[in-house]
Amino acid sequence: MKSGDGGNGCISFRREKYVPKGGPNGGDGGNGGNVVFKASSQLSTLIDFTYQRHHKAGRGVHGQGGDKNGKNGKDELILVPCGSIVKNFETNEIVAELLNDGEERIILHGGRGGKGNTHFKSSINRTPRFAEKGGSGEEMTVVIELKLIADIGLVGFPNAGKSTLISKISSAKPKIADYPFTTLKPNLGIVKYKEYYSFVVADIPGIIEGASTGKGLGIQFLKHIERTRILLFMIDATHLKLEDKKFLKDYKVLLKELEDYEANLIDKPRIICFTKIDAVSGELRKKLKNVRTSGIDKILISSVTGENLQELKDLLWKKLKELNAK
Repeated sequence: MKSGDGGNGCISFRREKYVPKGGPNGGDGGNGGNVVFKASSQLSTLIDFTYQRHHKAGRGVHGQGGDKNGKNGKDELILVPCGSIVKNFETNEIVAELLNDGEERIILHGGRGGKGNTHFKSSINRTPRFAEKGGSGEEMTVVIELKLIADIGLVGFPNAGKSTLISKISSAKPKIADYPFTTLKPNLGIVKYKEYYSFVVADIPGIIEGASTGKGLGIQFLKHIERTRILLFMIDATHLKLEDKKFLKDYKVLLKELEDYEANLIDKPRIICFTKIDAVSGELRKKLKNVRTSGIDKILISSVTGENLQELKDLLWKKLKELNAK
């Protein structure tokens, strides 16, 4: 992308019949347009940048005689989804981070307009025959990275029931199938709570052991978890057996992957959720209810039958209120 060049100043002299030695009257050039990024809640993906990869702001108009200043160049406004990070491609430096709807940031400033010869007249130089040229605009190649912003992040192995849950508690319609990595992009769902409240849930594509080093879908989607406020760890109860001694093995693997990717992630509030309990025996269900989770909230749900889904929403809302109160 490139900001606009500034317009050149004008060299001009006033020439009228009854005005001898009218003097210089060259106008200033206009400033070049800026490249401005703006966050918009109406956007949810970066798909538009697939079709338009080059952006250029307008250049300033040159000054004219008669003390006429040039018009400023038009700014290039680039809309991005909330949660976008703009990085300099060459240095990998973060140039801007746009989190809130309507937030704006000037990424590239336009060139300054040159001064006309009017500015250079003096007692010893009454007819200045020079003016400033406009400043050049700035250029930069950037990478735009989107990290979804959500209240709740669903974390779990492939086929743990994340997509099914989000389809049941919100109006989102993610793809659901009985093979791993059905979800290839994060899904957002708005969960309505009681009459007037709501919160946002993000369905993060399946994480596997070794994801932090690039296995499976790798770290492609781990970055989205950074922007969630509460982590809901979903463990498929149908993969557990009565004779198992470590019912929280999956949870600990997931936790380690998050810690290996970004140590601060494990400081977020967490909830452990055993899914698909409609498909397990009564004995296993009893054992799961008695599993010790070291003070971390635990719940058993079935997205298919709807069992404990309201209780899950109540628990999530309670956690969010506690966070807001801090």
